[in-house]
Amino acid sequence: MTIQRSVVGTLLGGVMVFGAGAVSGQTYPTKPVRIVTVGYGSSTDIAMRLIAQAIPGSFGQRLVVENRGIAAIEVVAQAKSDGYTLLHYTNPLWLMPVFRTDVSWDVTRDFAPITQTLTSPNVLVVHPSLPVKSVGDLIRFAKARPGQLNYGSSSSGSGNHVAAELFKALAGLNIVRINYKSGGQAVSNLVVGEVQLVFAAAGSSMPYVKSGKLRGLAITSAKPSALVPGLPTLAASGLPAYESSSVAGLFAPAGTPEAIINELNREFVHALNRADIKQRLFNASIEAVGSSPAELAATVKSEIARMSKVVKDAGLRE
Repeated sequence: MTIQRSVVGTLLGGVMVFGAGAVSGQTYPTKPVRIVTVGYGSSTDIAMRLIAQAIPGSFGQRLVVENRGIAAIEVVAQAKSDGYTLLHYTNPLWLMPVFRTDVSWDVTRDFAPITQTLTSPNVLVVHPSLPVKSVGDLIRFAKARPGQLNYGSSSSGSGNHVAAELFKALAGLNIVRINYKSGGQAVSNLVVGEVQLVFAAAGSSMPYVKSGKLRGLAITSAKPSALVPGLPTLAASGLPAYESSSVAGLFAPAGTPEAIINELNREFVHALNRADIKQRLFNASIEAVGSSPAELAATVKSEIARMSKVVKDAGLRE
């Protein structure tokens, strides 16, 4: 989930992330809470800064958002289980181990879920030079040219990677992956024609669709989304079993006391349900969620099971 840097200033409005001073007599928190997330400028980062601003003063401490990229996962996995170091991350946290054998963490072993924070459909976008106007056109075009089309993605297990591989598996296509450092870079290279298609975050791709520099064919969610009006789903475009969205969640190190998990869940869900926060995230093509720890755990478990089958059947494990 990546958005253009120009959105950063608009979304944040120059506001820093601070909470109120410590509340006398409370046992948690008694010092600032660090939230470690991905790179600066990603929607996951921007959204967390907004959410942290909205945490009510009753929480009693500053919330400090820190960008560490993929290293964020190891940082939090090795942190103390005291509620003072949290992880805000997306699909690769639980899906990268499905795709790769060299991953040291296990989401169910090393982390305790707090709440799902965000969701956003990816958008199947193609370069305008590609003579296709629909998902059906693209499938027919790609089947006639096995191995000749390229798609861009970021890391293994990322939302755009998972969306593309699920598409290939369900449609029976041979499309070659070109790996980039970020989803934003993949979109930029699609614009200049280095690849032919990307399953891109809505926030990073729709400005190009609106300007005519890219062509949007469909979205990856199971149902039409108000975030991306006017585009059909892939499920309604000939692939009824298709569903894939970018999801972000907040986690603590495994072993964090249940009372702390519940306190964090209350504070963050309250912030995610604020109308102004929902609207500001919606304006960046992101949907605020807010869930129980058990609901986030169930989402993660379901995604691992579904994508494990796709990876095994297609021989995608690296």
